[in-house]
Amino acid sequence: MAPESRRRVFTIAIIAFIVGLLFIPSLFQSKTVKTISYSALLGDVKSQKVVSATVDNANGVISGQLSDGTNYTANGPAPAISSEIDTLKSNNVTVTFSNPSSFASTFLPYLIWILIFAGFMIFAGRQARGQMNGMMAVGRSKAKQFNQDKPKITFADVAGYLGVKQEISEVVDFLKNPGRFRDIGAMIPKGMLLVGPPGTGKTMLARAVAGEAGVPFFSVSGSDFMEMFVGVGASRVRDLFNTARKQAPAIVFIDEIDSIGRKRGAGVGGGHDEREQTLNQMLSEMDGFDPTEGVVVIAATNRPDVLDPALLRPGRFDRQIVVPLPDLEERLPILEVHAKGKPLDPNVDLTMVARGTPGMSGADLANLVNESALHAVRRHSTTIAMEDFESARDRVMMGQERDTMVLHEEERERIAFHESGHALLAYVLDKTDPLHKITIIPRGMALGVTMTLPEEDRHIMSRQHLEDSLCMRMGGRVAELLVYGDLSTGAADDLQRNTDLARRMVREWGMSKEIGPMAWGSNNQVFLGEDLMHTRDYSDHTSQMIDDEVERILREQEARAIEVLTLHRRGLEALTRALLEHETIDGLEAARLIDEAHGEPVHTRATKTVSSLTGPAASPAVSVEAPEPTTPEVPVAATAEAAAAPAWKPPTLPAV
Repeated sequence: MAPESRRRVFTIAIIAFIVGLLFIPSLFQSKTVKTISYSALLGDVKSQKVVSATVDNANGVISGQLSDGTNYTANGPAPAISSEIDTLKSNNVTVTFSNPSSFASTFLPYLIWILIFAGFMIFAGRQARGQMNGMMAVGRSKAKQFNQDKPKITFADVAGYLGVKQEISEVVDFLKNPGRFRDIGAMIPKGMLLVGPPGTGKTMLARAVAGEAGVPFFSVSGSDFMEMFVGVGASRVRDLFNTARKQAPAIVFIDEIDSIGRKRGAGVGGGHDEREQTLNQMLSEMDGFDPTEGVVVIAATNRPDVLDPALLRPGRFDRQIVVPLPDLEERLPILEVHAKGKPLDPNVDLTMVARGTPGMSGADLANLVNESALHAVRRHSTTIAMEDFESARDRVMMGQERDTMVLHEEERERIAFHESGHALLAYVLDKTDPLHKITIIPRGMALGVTMTLPEEDRHIMSRQHLEDSLCMRMGGRVAELLVYGDLSTGAADDLQRNTDLARRMVREWGMSKEIGPMAWGSNNQVFLGEDLMHTRDYSDHTSQMIDDEVERILREQEARAIEVLTLHRRGLEALTRALLEHETIDGLEAARLIDEAHGEPVHTRATKTVSSLTGPAASPAVSVEAPEPTTPEVPVAATAEAAAAPAWKPPTLPAV
């Protein structure tokens, strides 16, 4: 029984005992007892009305029964007078004498109260000791120890990450068979730091180590070391390593180590003494004057840049294992693991789903599978179909549809032109990602979305790809300028993202001839450095040059977008009409409309790929076949509208 339950039962028992002591004796007392005077009793004796009498030698109380069955009690002399006793006997009264024990009559009531008081004091003492033990235990480690009795995860349950599992499995092998490593003179790393974005499975890998190791495994979060009391963090670190050292070989896993391992002395107003003392104790335990033998520390963080350099040096965390976002070959087995046991429709192609989810972490993929199952339930379906995965991906990447939002027809048309501008440039430009879907249905915070999906995972990007991306984002703004002759607030996010990208091209990636091969990193956060405000490491003149170059790049791409959209004005209008009619079209249909409006294939060699939503048989990247060159008939209304549109003269592009 838990301590709280025992305490509750004991309290209830004490209360019940006191209540019973007070009220139970009165329940057994006769309700017909009649109190009479001693003289009246003698008169009743002489009248033959008394049947029995019990005389208490201690206090002279006489009790008994009258002839009518009534019980009586009377206070007589103590000790009883012998002549009166003879009178009782001579009148046929059965006389008995009561000699109660002096201990029972005198001390028993006091003894009961003494016992009650003693029980209360014992209870209060235990409570006080428990509180003192709790205060004394505040410095003990909160690490959870895993053993073989608990359900375990092995490396077989972790999909992908073969290189990561190989490095971690070396630690497991050393703990199981240390002699094989010592014979060759190899020393196991004392610490391994798992570094990666959130959701990539760092904690799951550590749980797999616990399942594979067969040795004591202690798991603790970095925040568990911090408390409101001074010195608690360092005390818990000592207790954790002492416990692990006693059960060595053992593994200690510290999740989110950046909460206690941040750079010392950084931040506004200096460092945090309690956190720094905790870090100092951890540094000492990992590789101090008395090094720990047989205890391997595995830590996880997604912010390695904030960690103290002393924590990362060899001898403490010897290895930093990067757990990156899964690539295409790893996303497929991760999806298969999360889809295991779920009723999938035969038309579901997880390979296609994996190709359409670049940049998603393992947690994102798990959420994608769960969202698809929820969508299937909303359709009242017993299986998860491909359309459920498509809807789930749209929800995750673009947001939930806002069916309740009602747009005016003018707003709806402007949004259609805006998204058509993005989509046309995404198809016409060579280095943009394949066009996947265009929709004017409001999703999340956006009123419309143009979605592109890369054919494969991309790790570096060329300048041409970046410039095409800038130009494509300018498509919505430029389309509104060409059609309406003015601007709206719909391009705010596009402009913000383009400005950030262009600034990085100039400041960090050296993609400006004026600036040259020089780089200035992004602003550091306050808690990372020693200064309150970030100080520039370049002059005002250089700052002006950076601003000028960013402006030049953005204006060049705007002029380029004007030139392309002016050339493909008919395709822009065709896409807009299709969006106003269907609200959502896929990349293959958009490419067909643009080619037909242009009169010939935009990409004559079918080098541009687009994505199709037309079914599981179609691959996510479909080459656009070159149709026969035709000259489409342009309606008179469309010609008049094009003639009435503002005449834009594309600016002359400077030589690169």
